Amino acid sequence: MKRVLGTVRSAVRWLRQEASLVASGCTLAVFQFSGDEWLVELTDPMLAGVVFAWLFGVMLWASFGVVRHADALADLLGEPYGTLILTLAVISIEIALIAAVMLTGEAAPTLARDTMFAILMIVLNGLVGAALLIGGLRHREQEYNLQGAQAFVAVLMPLAVFALVLPKFTVSTAEPTFSGPQALFFGVITLLLYGVFLAIQTVRHRGFFQQPRVGSLVEHGIPGHARPTNSSGYHLVLLLLALLPIILMSKRLASVVDFGTVRLGVPAELGGVIIALLVLTPEGLAALASARANYLQRSVNLLLGSGLATIGLTVPAVLAIGLLIERPVTLGLDDTSTVLLVLTLVMSAMTFGGVRTNLLQGAVHLVLFFAYVLLIFSP
Repeated sequence: MKRVLGTVRSAVRWLRQEASLVASGCTLAVFQFSGDEWLVELTDPMLAGVVFAWLFGVMLWASFGVVRHADALADLLGEPYGTLILTLAVISIEIALIAAVMLTGEAAPTLARDTMFAILMIVLNGLVGAALLIGGLRHREQEYNLQGAQAFVAVLMPLAVFALVLPKFTVSTAEPTFSGPQALFFGVITLLLYGVFLAIQTVRHRGFFQQPRVGSLVEHGIPGHARPTNSSGYHLVLLLLALLPIILMSKRLASVVDFGTVRLGVPAELGGVIIALLVLTPEGLAALASARANYLQRSVNLLLGSGLATIGLTVPAVLAIGLLIERPVTLGLDDTSTVLLVLTLVMSAMTFGGVRTNLLQGAVHLVLFFAYVLLIFSP
């Protein structure tokens, strides 16, 4: 009897911990067997709003589960592997959502560009600014590994310009897109350069991405977090299981986003912002918590890693899909967005050009973020 009760308690405890996985699995089952009928001819804005709130809420909750298991892996494996796993996990959600809209939606030509730009603005300005402001208010100045941050920025700057600025100035096509040979070339070199960066981050210069003052911090893991009791294999399997419903529900959410941006006439950029928020919210909260705990290096790894992975993985993916379905992918930004992007990259290089940060740098990045939000609604 005691053994049965112990088993029941363990099962209840597991269900509480993995409630997001259960909820996302049930939601996926509902849409798989009957809910897709609601999306076949979506014309009612009220229904679209309800379905969007349901899907977005469940997918966001599930993404927090992904972050929790990635945090456990970070504790068990140490930096930078933990944040790298988390970054790759959330970027896979982004790619799945963009691919779903590209393959089924009418708003496909600019969604990839809008999403990548939104992620860069939210990460490099909104979240970096908030992290530096929180850390500066609590700790005055914070330290991080300068070599690691400079490695992120050095790779991010050319790849971001290649992907989001250069297509506006090429003359092979009339639109701000790449021609077939250009798309193949830039997709391949982007993927290769990101692969070289990963080799530097995880093998050759792993120490560049670790907190410099190890003595005052937890050498492996996240300050304030209890050491995981399960194995790394357990958390890796649960992380993949948490990702699967999110990816499979991406097509459904993409249909609602497409309805809102195309048929309701809301700004097309909001589609990219919605995807960016879904991808970045859990990761961003983890980065802010790390900055508050005076573990700025983890914030740097998470935030700059997200920005770099967005370009390094999303660009090759969307260019490959565009070539396969023979549909041009608009990547080049307009003049206003180009100015914001270049200013953001320059400020990022200046912010991460020294060994300490303070709240002034955070305030500057937040001003750039608020300017980006304003220009969405008032271009």
